[in-house]
Amino acid sequence: QAQPVESGGGLVQAGGSLRLSCADTGRTFSSYVMGWFRQAPGKEREFVAAVSLSGGSTYYADSVKGRFTISRDNTKNTVYLQMNSLKPEDTAVYYCAAYTGGNIYYATGYDYWGQGTQVTVSS
Repeated sequence: QAQPVESGGGLVQAGGSLRLSCADTGRTFSSYVMGWFRQAPGKEREFVAAVSLSGGSTYYADSVKGRFTISRDNTKNTVYLQMNSLKPEDTAVYYCAAYTGGNIYYATGYDYWGQGTQVTVSS
């Protein structure tokens, strides 16, 4: 099965914004809760946000709550992550994945990972 493909990363100054996209055509997209994770050099992959099947429910890490917004468009098989008020500590590779069971806040609950997109926030 095809893996999700993330895009939209880049270099931005602190306080700036980026919008990440993740296109997932390898499965029945609308049947999966989708999540975003990130991994900084030397650190473990950490949960960022997740969105329910319809998009009506969202979940966020405390570190991004109020700054990031996750959404999805099931007609386009795409999940988005709008990132505002970016901080240098948001610098990481960002991954999307499909939730398949277990704790929604842990990477072990997800399969079908994308290759990731680099986000770098300069101070």
